[in-house]
Amino acid sequence: MMIYTEITPNPASLKFVADRVILANGNADFPNPESTSDAPLPAKLFEFAYVKGVFLGHNFITVTKEDGKSWEDIIPPLKSTLKAFLESGEPIVNNLPEAEPVSSADEDPTIRRIKQLLDENIRPAVAMDGGDITFEDFDDGVVKLRLQGSCSGCPSSTMTLKMGIEGLLTRMIPEVKQVEAI
Repeated sequence: MMIYTEITPNPASLKFVADRVILANGNADFPNPESTSDAPLPAKLFEFAYVKGVFLGHNFITVTKEDGKSWEDIIPPLKSTLKAFLESGEPIVNNLPEAEPVSSADEDPTIRRIKQLLDENIRPAVAMDGGDITFEDFDDGVVKLRLQGSCSGCPSSTMTLKMGIEGLLTRMIPEVKQVEAI
């Protein structure tokens, strides 16, 4: 079993990449220990007092740490825990909620286009940085998105949201006037 780390734009988050599938479909965000009741691996990681968030992707785990802790000090125990857990064969999560379909036939065409652009152009790039951005709402020209994983609390997320995502969506979809994080 091999696990290596990748830095993310968020200095408080680090991406641990495994040589195996973590989640076959979608992703899962665990922003606090209370959210892990049906997630053995994230619950195990929250046993470390310095872990403040866990995000699971296809083949990676993004860990967000508290300020004041050095990655050099905490990477070895986190890596060791991840490796032992993944080699144990225990379930990573139980009863993961079903992923929402990208769009449905009766959905508003503007919302369908927003979701399509997010899924095809934005989410793959964000996943490379250890996070995700999901569609929440579109009302009166305002797109509301949820930031997860390394994107949540990232110092550069506002710039990414406004300069990157908002720029793309307003350019490609005239009905979009603004993008906000919720």
